[in-house]
Amino acid sequence: MDQDLKSAHQHHAHEEHSGPGLVEAARQALTGSGEQWTGMREAVFTELARHERPVSAYDIADNLSQARGKRVAPNSVYRILDLFVTNNLALRVESSNAYLANTHPGCAHDCIFLVCDECGEATHIDDEQVSQTVRALAAGRGFRPERPVLEIRGLCRACA
Repeated sequence: MDQDLKSAHQHHAHEEHSGPGLVEAARQALTGSGEQWTGMREAVFTELARHERPVSAYDIADNLSQARGKRVAPNSVYRILDLFVTNNLALRVESSNAYLANTHPGCAHDCIFLVCDECGEATHIDDEQVSQTVRALAAGRGFRPERPVLEIRGLCRACA
């Protein structure tokens, strides 16, 4: 997370997860919302969480198909990813139709992404001031925002 952003939302260390802890936090968040944590949902989340860059449903389906030795349909993966986005377990990079695991499941924020056009890296930023401004602009025009997503395309520090 970029520390230069003064209004960036800060997560406490115990809220940020990785590896098996991230999968368990996702399971707890999903079951806590009244949904079931099935074997397929766990497999999709585990595959999603192992990627540092956004990954497509087709890539997840291909990787799971190879690992399981039988075909996993991309449509099934899309449905699971949609459920994950709805329950704040995953973040969707709209412009590339790709997904990232939310490293703090259950913590809902508007999505602000810096997306590198060269390497595909997508950095997620939590900035409550920007989110509130965008929501206020929408509300001022009689629009009720459900899930604001801002994407800034360009070059990351390494590619610039």
